[in-house]
Amino acid sequence: MSTPSRDELRAHLVASRIAGEVDTPRDNNLRNYGLMADRHPSYLFGISPRGAWTRADVLALMAERVGVCPDPAYRHGVDTIDPDRTLDRLDALRDRLVVAAERHERVLVATGHPAGIFAIHLEVAMVLQRRGCTLLAPAPGWSFTTRDGGYREIRHVGHVAMVSDRGELRHTHSPQPMEAMLGALDEAGEPWPDLVVADHGWAGAAGQAGIEAVGYADCNDPVLFVAEAEGTVAVSVPLDDNVLPHLYAPVTAYLLDALWRCG
Repeated sequence: MSTPSRDELRAHLVASRIAGEVDTPRDNNLRNYGLMADRHPSYLFGISPRGAWTRADVLALMAERVGVCPDPAYRHGVDTIDPDRTLDRLDALRDRLVVAAERHERVLVATGHPAGIFAIHLEVAMVLQRRGCTLLAPAPGWSFTTRDGGYREIRHVGHVAMVSDRGELRHTHSPQPMEAMLGALDEAGEPWPDLVVADHGWAGAAGQAGIEAVGYADCNDPVLFVAEAEGTVAVSVPLDDNVLPHLYAPVTAYLLDALWRCG
């Protein structure tokens, strides 16, 4: 598809509810901010925040970096992602992807949302490979047990790492698969990636390990914005990470245009 201008993409983000008024409700946002502030493991994504990060701190940061309502008394209803903040961080992500292509870097791409932003990751991985990057796919089939006893294993589809229960690809917040992939590279005597393009625990665990991590985070995933503020994650793009996959096509086109045009 043709590359949208910034204004065209902004209009699409709002119309598709990728940004603007989003489907993630306010009470869910506040709940997750509290769980992150309380250091609940499922909401840390493998990150160990250095600051105190009280509930008030987290809400203030999310208002600043994402554009959610800053009023703690607003507890129910629609919440927002500022589309201009989304665009600004997409520009930062796009610039870093261009550097990866120009340097022919080793890149690892992964997602916890196989029914959503996998659509972006898949095409980004394909184009990075065509532009000379080495796309990594370590630890295929490595498995773990979830907190509720479910089986999960790493599967790579088009050089994008995800988890599966064997029958289906599954949503995950867990940092364990990324930690396992880095361990597998160590065991094979191979260097870690120069860049990880990801979300959820995949991005968090990579950033915590000291790898440059860039990617996406919803307005109910505060720890990746905390990590960005602390310098643990390089870029967190605020957007709804689980709308219908075809709606991300203009976002993907915006990112890939610069990759096709670079050196």
